[in-house]
Amino acid sequence: MLPFDSLYRHGFARVAVAVPSVRVADPAYNAEQTLVLARQAAAAGAVLTVFPELGLSSYTADDLFQQDALDHGVRAALERIVAESTEIDTVLVVGAPVRAQGRLFNCGIVIRDGRVLGAAPKSYLPSYREFYEKRQFAAAREALADTVTIAGQQVPFGADLLFEAANLDGFTFHLEICEDGWVPLPPSGFAALAGATVLVNLSASNIVVGKADYRRELCASHSARYLAAYLYSAAGNGESTTDMAWDGQALVAENGQILAEGERFADHPQLVTADVDLQRLAADRMRMTSFNDTVHDHQDRLRQFRRISVRLPVPAHAVPLQREFQRFPYVPADPAVRDRRCAEVHHIQVEGLATRLAATGSQRVVIGVSGGLDSTVALIVAVQTMDRLRLPRSNVLAYTMPGFATSSRTLGDAHRLMAALGVTAHEIDIRPSCLQMLRDLGHPAADGVPQYDVTFENVQAGERTSHLFRLANHHNAIVIGTGDLSELALGWCTYGVGDHMSHYSVNASVPKTLIKYLIAWSVRTGELGPEAGVVLSSILATEISPELIPTDGDGDQPGQSSEATVGPYELQDFHLYFLLRFGYLPSRIAYLAYRTWSDRSRGSWPDLLPEQDHHEYDLATIKHWLAVLLRRFIQTSQFKRSALPNAPKVGSGGSLSPRGDWRAPSDAVATAWLDELERNVPDTPER
Repeated sequence: MLPFDSLYRHGFARVAVAVPSVRVADPAYNAEQTLVLARQAAAAGAVLTVFPELGLSSYTADDLFQQDALDHGVRAALERIVAESTEIDTVLVVGAPVRAQGRLFNCGIVIRDGRVLGAAPKSYLPSYREFYEKRQFAAAREALADTVTIAGQQVPFGADLLFEAANLDGFTFHLEICEDGWVPLPPSGFAALAGATVLVNLSASNIVVGKADYRRELCASHSARYLAAYLYSAAGNGESTTDMAWDGQALVAENGQILAEGERFADHPQLVTADVDLQRLAADRMRMTSFNDTVHDHQDRLRQFRRISVRLPVPAHAVPLQREFQRFPYVPADPAVRDRRCAEVHHIQVEGLATRLAATGSQRVVIGVSGGLDSTVALIVAVQTMDRLRLPRSNVLAYTMPGFATSSRTLGDAHRLMAALGVTAHEIDIRPSCLQMLRDLGHPAADGVPQYDVTFENVQAGERTSHLFRLANHHNAIVIGTGDLSELALGWCTYGVGDHMSHYSVNASVPKTLIKYLIAWSVRTGELGPEAGVVLSSILATEISPELIPTDGDGDQPGQSSEATVGPYELQDFHLYFLLRFGYLPSRIAYLAYRTWSDRSRGSWPDLLPEQDHHEYDLATIKHWLAVLLRRFIQTSQFKRSALPNAPKVGSGGSLSPRGDWRAPSDAVATAWLDELERNVPDTPER
């Protein structure tokens, strides 16, 4: 088995895009430059390396393509590359003119370990403006045979070749050449439907103003539309500038995102590497039913693709992931994007609540305010919903309900927040009614015995919600739920008449990490006024706690920590995103968390939260808390999510509504997940 810290063990593959310096019509020189970059790519752990269109001859040879001397030089260059590939551990994709069947074809040629695996001729030859490829070349459709001889080997020939990795699940690549990617129905689109996950474009593509941006958008959109990786290598330094110029643009895109891009107009050879996430592509394709419907609609054509098996040179040693993942997948790292995200989430929440009030005919809402994060966001949403509906903020009936463990800090923050937002504020001490229920139950705590068990905790949570529902009845209002996505995933909520239940919930698909940033965003915008900003900052700096168990302290701070029981929310939200959004193996989630969270210096931290601690977690800690999440999410808390009240979905990361993204049995067991985690994740990663 590969080492735990190898990206190849976890469904990634390192690919390379190479842009060598060339000399026009000098195949020997061009072969040498190709081999230099190929060796560098192999040393970097890349299993596939892509070179530009006609890179062995140069693209700008023009009528020299029809000269026998150039043909002989290209043949010799190919023979050398094939021979030396036995000592280069990467699959090579090189561009060369190939004479066959009395024609000349512009080809991408796949070479691995002394073998030519196949050659793909260009399908669409541009002959407009500065291009006149039909003067020299024939298109793929003009081929008379489906094989060709290259370097003394008879190999598959055609635009219908899929190269399938025998030793790396999900890695299947296809070649198209330059203009092929620009046409309305590119060959790569059909290849993707037939199973290709890595789409390769060998390009020349001269540069004019604005073209680089268009190429970038084209590659990104291809990768998004086809749920694939897209590798693009354009000709660069050394091509003839008789009538054109060249920038050597090198790109790797995946599912709409540019993973890597080289330097344009470089006067030296370039090698750009990126780690492609094969398992994410597989997960997205499996879930997107419309992608598979399209496969069905074109199945006759897709069956015509020929499949060529190739063993990729996967390194046996650990190849650490060079790709960065955001520590906060629900929170954009870029400040401008984050501001837009927070505004969008807030507007979705307000729209959802406004529509529900209109549908019910209610003009008032009842909400419990604890001085914690979730109820703060819900209260802000309620207030701004009233503003939108042109109703007075006094129609928000807010209640803080101190219990046996409420700290003076959270109680004070609750009162200050309600006052700053101008809502109708009340305080109801729930301790007398809780004591009565404990007496009715015969619970020792009713007589002062400190038995702080789940019954003691849930009596308080249930009493609060019971009050809220009856208050709503009394005032012809609806109860606003405050619980968030993270708590629902972990089952950290009291079922039934507890914080699990409401008439309408506004935070149910908002994770805890994003809850924090929504509050910080409200502080930064200043829309709620300076007094609200002060108390919101205090709430952000308070320990996350249910405040249900008394402590021996002075009561100024919460004495109970949610994160001590269910894990750090920043880490658990990371785990939840990849479990819920993609269904990854636990070992893969642990690996991503380890690569992201084990070194606090790696990557960037969102900077909006005041006095945010920059944590790091070793693999043993990650494994422990991931096991907690899996057990609670899969096995012990689904019954709560099966009975969720209505709430708007706000993000693509998913929701847990049984009417929306997530349907699961309440009596499932987590054994398969926990066993996979235990088998495949060591406490210390082997190198």
